Amino acid sequence: MKKEKALDSNGYRKFGMLDKLAYAAGDFGCNMSFALKGTVQTFWLVYMMMETGLLSALLLLVQAWDAINDPLIGSLIDNDKRKYKMGKFKMYIFVGACGLLVAGAAVFLPFPNASVVVKAILFVLGYIVWDACYTVANVPYGSMLSLITEDSGERAQLSTWRSIGSMFGNIIPMIILPMLIWQKVTYDGTGDYHTNPLTGEAYKIGDPVLDPLTGKQFETLLGERVFWAALIMGVLGFVAFMFMIKKITIRVDENTVKTNEGGGKLNIIKAFGNFMKNRPAVGATIAAMGMFLGMQSATTANTIMFATYFNKASMSGIVQMIGFLPMVIFLPFIKKLVNKFGKKEASVAGTLVSIVGGVIMMIFPMVENRDTALIVYLAGLVAFGIGMGVYTCVSWAMMADAIDYNEWKFGTREEGTVYSLHSFFRKLAQGIGPSIVLLIMGVLGYNSELGTIGQSFETSHNMCWLVAGLYLFSAVVQFIGVAIIYNLDKKTLEKMTTELEEKHSAVAQEAVTE
Repeated sequence: MKKEKALDSNGYRKFGMLDKLAYAAGDFGCNMSFALKGTVQTFWLVYMMMETGLLSALLLLVQAWDAINDPLIGSLIDNDKRKYKMGKFKMYIFVGACGLLVAGAAVFLPFPNASVVVKAILFVLGYIVWDACYTVANVPYGSMLSLITEDSGERAQLSTWRSIGSMFGNIIPMIILPMLIWQKVTYDGTGDYHTNPLTGEAYKIGDPVLDPLTGKQFETLLGERVFWAALIMGVLGFVAFMFMIKKITIRVDENTVKTNEGGGKLNIIKAFGNFMKNRPAVGATIAAMGMFLGMQSATTANTIMFATYFNKASMSGIVQMIGFLPMVIFLPFIKKLVNKFGKKEASVAGTLVSIVGGVIMMIFPMVENRDTALIVYLAGLVAFGIGMGVYTCVSWAMMADAIDYNEWKFGTREEGTVYSLHSFFRKLAQGIGPSIVLLIMGVLGYNSELGTIGQSFETSHNMCWLVAGLYLFSAVVQFIGVAIIYNLDKKTLEKMTTELEEKHSAVAQEAVTE
């Protein structure tokens, strides 16, 4: 006899593990594309040999559009009143997922010998197509958390499982991709290095080409493999999105959720003003911006550092994974931590640990022995990861609470708009941060025409200071966001939840009476 599904009071399948797995799969799908973001700068800098200043300007240009289109698409979703068989949010996610099947590879078209103008056009068009598809899928996905359940504890669980999906979506390309796209350099009779710096003997064809500064083998980027890897990741992401769409349950009627209680057109200026008055949304957004300054802005400098200073670019993913693994420590305990201390309180403690990690990282460039320096770097990265792990596990639940705060204070929920404005500022950090870092790299001596083989010792050492400084700055910004600005501590959150439940209950009772 077939077992009947347990239903809640509204006739929906009860919230459970299937919802959490499905929601995690959604962020896995997003990150099959988003995880490539850090590779974009490296690809165009190292393989396509685009000058740092030009790449910085083009990156800033496409990220400006990236930031602007999030609120536009969020408003489009909020104002879309059409009936879809699979539901409005799922329909937009499906459309975006279909586009991401191939759009992720569009920004990695491998034409290193093209002219500067052609390269610039390829970069801008490829990035815009990719970003449009990603935004169409990601904005409704992020907003959907508050529609799956209204229970604060269940939202925290969804946030945690989203982090799990994000973690695995990042770890897979983080570990495997560098191994596939970076190759040890062997002597082929060309290049600037013809003599083994350790033995003084001439290289023979097929011999490993060694860095005279470190005595370790050079590595070079294989751009064609980046393109094919992006296509494969697009397919994996599409499968994950389809699983989420099929298995997850939305328990709040999408058509009753209004971004503008007056029923008229969405006033984006008013919504922006309300967002800036929404302290939890602003605090969570600043913390996210800080997190991405460390995770995204430092990516290119970090890769160049591993390629030129440690000669371990192909292993950089495994090293970076160490910074993510501490998150796993908190996954089984995050619900208990949140219930006992609160989301804000736990996150503040985490950011303090991240600051300690950033301080440790500032030490490693001063260590002369590079193997020892790498150990010190790893110690700082682990501490940074432990602190970031706490915040990451509850970050999306904090944004869901910020959406509730908007309704509590201003009488409007504005799921899509609040989330998309959050994404707007987050993407500003993702765009402006890497652009500034690329300019700094140029000032610090990086020359894209020399690739990763011809950089000077001073340049590679400067990358170490740049990476360490970015991580410390990132941790400090996260602390400011969650400790000083975000004002939904445990006591305030409980009060807000109670008052909103009373409001919703009264509205429901009034509807029944009518």
